[in-house]
Amino acid sequence: MRTLKTIAFAALALVSVAALAAAPVLKVSKEVTIDAAPDAVWAKIKDFDGLNTWHPAVEKDELVSGKNNEVGAVRHLSLKGGGDIREKLLAYDPKHRSFKYAILDGVLPVSDYTSTVVVKAAGKGKSTVTWSGSFKRKDTSDKPAADADDATATKTMGGVYQAGLDNLKKMMEGGSK
Repeated sequence: MRTLKTIAFAALALVSVAALAAAPVLKVSKEVTIDAAPDAVWAKIKDFDGLNTWHPAVEKDELVSGKNNEVGAVRHLSLKGGGDIREKLLAYDPKHRSFKYAILDGVLPVSDYTSTVVVKAAGKGKSTVTWSGSFKRKDTSDKPAADADDATATKTMGGVYQAGLDNLKKMMEGGSK
């Protein structure tokens, strides 16, 4: 009986490891240098309920619980062209000009998603903004559909970050939204 339990436990452990291997943790990081002081850039992006003011894909950003810029706040994003995302603020550090959040649910092809945005000085009157995240694809099965695989998740999130950072740079350097 003891041998049978040991075999069953080993088999269960193997299946668990195989399931984890099916959906690895993916990472994306994008960065932009902006000809604007870090405090000015931070002022533009610091509000958790203000993503719609600088990201071109976000139509509306509203808090559904908690207080703006306080850990635990939850926002609801309505995307241009349709789709919704709910996100929770995990960390907020105005001194170091950074915040971290998680996606609770939404249309993006990711799961177990957390992301950090950081603004740093990059020389006189310049800033570097880094937007990075870690996540798994939404379909964590062994054989996800072609549009729900690791490459799709990584490409989508890279595109989201790049679009936001490109628009932020344009806005901060005197271009329009």
